[in-house]
Amino acid sequence: MDSVSSADGTMIAYERSGDGPPIILVGGAFNDRSTTRALATALASDFTAYSYDRRGRGDSGDSGPYAVQREIDDIAALIGAAGGSAYLYGLSSGAILAGYATADGLPVTGLALFEPPFQVGPHGGAKPELAERLTELVAAGRRGDAVELFLTAAVGLPAEAVAGMRGMPAWSWMEGLAHTLAYDTTVTGDGVLPAARLGAITVPTVVVDSTGSPGWLREAAAATARAIPGATHRNLEGGFHEVPPERLAAELRDALLG
Repeated sequence: MDSVSSADGTMIAYERSGDGPPIILVGGAFNDRSTTRALATALASDFTAYSYDRRGRGDSGDSGPYAVQREIDDIAALIGAAGGSAYLYGLSSGAILAGYATADGLPVTGLALFEPPFQVGPHGGAKPELAERLTELVAAGRRGDAVELFLTAAVGLPAEAVAGMRGMPAWSWMEGLAHTLAYDTTVTGDGVLPAARLGAITVPTVVVDSTGSPGWLREAAAATARAIPGATHRNLEGGFHEVPPERLAAELRDALLG
């Protein structure tokens, strides 16, 4: 494990694998660097992949109050550690962060976004109070309730499905990251696709979705690709909000390296 200091002094932990141009993997909710490790391994034949703990997770530090700009600064610090420029890959809320970092002019070579959770068409709607409610639940020691709220209100899973998840081994993992769910919902904001901001992206971009994901996520991916000048959109065979790492890595190699 290595670490780099972000602009506010927060230490951001990361690990790297492979040999090639750097690509930084920006995880989403319930992710730390361990959950992007399999993709990093699949990319390692063509890239130097950087998996990192977003602030407040794993071995990374944290500094309040939370702001999306601080996470963009974290990405900037990682790009510096990678040599001054890098490709970015982002999953879910991490895709939004990667897109914003690129739109803000960070030295990004190319961009890959997997199912950024914008709300388009008739799906979903603004949830401006969600981050505050999640913070209140965690402060009250109700981490499990915070996870349940996020999965139902933000992800859109049925309440009965979430209730059945409480006894599963992964539940304790999710509870351990419950304090960062407010960060993810702050990144997502009101859910409206920020067409003007995405329109400022000028680097080669691919937006990916999975055939196993719900329609609203797939529509969000398509709308994101339309908003970014010259972006391509790919549908890959996979499960709910995920594609097997080897399949995804092959697509990223093709789209980013040609």
